[in-house]
Amino acid sequence: MQLIMAEASPFARKVRVLLRETGQLKDVQEVHVATSPMNTDAKVKAANPTGRIPSLIRPDGPALYDSRVITRYLDARVNAGLYPEAELWDVLTLEATGDSMMDSAVSISYESRLRPEHMVSTDWMDAQWTKVMGGCDALQSDWMPQLNGPMTMAHMSTACALGYLDLRHDARNWRQGHDALATWFTTFAKRDSMVDTHFDG
Repeated sequence: MQLIMAEASPFARKVRVLLRETGQLKDVQEVHVATSPMNTDAKVKAANPTGRIPSLIRPDGPALYDSRVITRYLDARVNAGLYPEAELWDVLTLEATGDSMMDSAVSISYESRLRPEHMVSTDWMDAQWTKVMGGCDALQSDWMPQLNGPMTMAHMSTACALGYLDLRHDARNWRQGHDALATWFTTFAKRDSMVDTHFDG
């Protein structure tokens, strides 16, 4: 199989962390591409008609895309238990929280990096950051018991979202007011899977 991905993408990193945590990296070739909404790589478009990453190319069926589809597939493939039935709705909601934070954080990056300077909207970026902070607030106040429990896909989504905030939006200081979440992330970020997928470019 092939994973079509970009190193800076937090959505791709989610999948890459899962591959390492579940011992499936040997089965998947990571295909690094340079792509953007303004200049979509041909490999990306061939795998996903909407031109987004990541995509997983399988030998026995069409490519899978959207990181949550890929992670559910890879989890089921080896019965990894990252979506435990007993707490499935909590896991999915917490995973969605991390993914939503990624969506908003990536949107800020695109606004500041891809638009001509005179077209950049600071109001838009601030509104997206408010959504990111809403996620951090919820994680801090409502979800720390789950994050401090056995690892699920929710942990990986949360960690990859926070890692992306450090990568692209460190100056905004998401840690302020989120001490428990910051402490949790410091520990989780030391896992081999996170270290191996760390990107600082």
